[in-house]
Amino acid sequence: MNLTEKIMYKLLSVQEKFLKKRLSKTIGIKNSSKRKKHFFGGCTLDLNSLADVEKQKLEDEITNILKTYNFEPEKILHYIETQGTKVFYIQNAAKLLNSIGYNEGFIPPYKGAKALYLALTTEKKFKLKTDEMFVLSKGAINKYYFIYNFYNWYAYKHGIAGLDRKSSELLNKYLFTNSDTKELQLSDIYQLKDAIKQDKSAIEFVVKLCRNYEGTKQALNKMATDGSAKL
Repeated sequence: MNLTEKIMYKLLSVQEKFLKKRLSKTIGIKNSSKRKKHFFGGCTLDLNSLADVEKQKLEDEITNILKTYNFEPEKILHYIETQGTKVFYIQNAAKLLNSIGYNEGFIPPYKGAKALYLALTTEKKFKLKTDEMFVLSKGAINKYYFIYNFYNWYAYKHGIAGLDRKSSELLNKYLFTNSDTKELQLSDIYQLKDAIKQDKSAIEFVVKLCRNYEGTKQALNKMATDGSAKL
């Protein structure tokens, strides 16, 4: 089983665990989610459906951008920079980022010690606050792995839940370690749930896109090569 398939199974496993064992305890507590049903003159408007429409619109926009730049990471990264997000290329990016619990690619804004580490690593500056950024190893970029990160960046820029610093940290902590979830607060549960959903959406988008160009299994293997953005 390759890395991406393991991630997919783990996502489903974590999602089921939280839905069954943790979210069941939130009965009677208001969820801040905007996905609710409203009634107008006897008619029902299901905002879950509305959210699905918005998601499709977002994915159509992402696909159009990818096509405009012929799915070439270098050109898309230039577009990303024109939108105000800095892009850094450093040696051994995966190893350096692993020390703060991150993979190379899109990284949300940070504050505190991790922000200082990122600033010193990328900009060689002393800063306790960083904006969103892309950090990549020098060399060729795996386009499927990159598209996964581009999807998350674009969703972040459009205010989609699950991509902020806290949500991302929770996802990395409980997805890739054996950390105990019993002490999570309600707000953390919702943030982790959003992060799982968003990460799953990004993977599904890549898989769907791959079907138009290569066999899904072959594309997934390419995406997972060496577990990094390197070819």
